[in-house]
Amino acid sequence: MENIKKTDCCEPFDPAPWDEKEINWSNKLFVKDHVTSFLHIPINMGQKVVKNMALIEKADAKSPYQLMLTDEKSLWGSDIYIDVSKDVSDAQMATISGNFLTKVFEGPYQNTGKWIKEMESFVSSKGKKINKLYFSYTTCPNCAKAYGKNYVVLFAKTD
Repeated sequence: MENIKKTDCCEPFDPAPWDEKEINWSNKLFVKDHVTSFLHIPINMGQKVVKNMALIEKADAKSPYQLMLTDEKSLWGSDIYIDVSKDVSDAQMATISGNFLTKVFEGPYQNTGKWIKEMESFVSSKGKKINKLYFSYTTCPNCAKAYGKNYVVLFAKTD
């Protein structure tokens, strides 16, 4: 990680703390927004992230590790959840609770279907089943290209 030249946008991603982990959240606080998509391809994600990050920074609510989850609700839209350390005025707030299994994947987004199947097998191998699946796109496409890796973390809610 120390040899990676940082961009002025997304931080380099270290997969080790997130790969094949079990996480328990109780009312974990997030800023929530909705992104318009076309066949799961986000149309206005960049605008929504920039808008919400400005609100988060103004409120001094940035968490130590900037985690963003995506709930791919339909072909036409998804909800994004940006981890924060406290309430952010002028933003929609949400909490997420539960037990989650995580797994890190790397490669082009076209592999998403394969990743979901691998995640289902991983969760099943732990004697659990997926009740909800969130995606964490760890960098924007430009930063993924600059860093040479496109990491995506799947968060499987298991309770």
